[in-house]
Amino acid sequence: MTNSNLPISILESQAEAQRQKLHHDVMELRSSVRETLDAKKLARQYLWSASGAAAVVGLLLGYGLTGIFTRD
Repeated sequence: MTNSNLPISILESQAEAQRQKLHHDVMELRSSVRETLDAKKLARQYLWSASGAAAVVGLLLGYGLTGIFTRD
């Protein structure tokens, strides 16, 4: 469908409707991303697994660095 036959007022109203929809979609996306990446919520949800992973990484680094500085 070509828009060249439509009056300018109709085209302007369609553009305004599209801008409003785009604005609404962006605001909804921002809200969704903010909820998904909420640091406090993620910290509560994954506290034990993150603590366990940090402990394992710490032990591995500790044994690795100890091996470098000790003699046989």
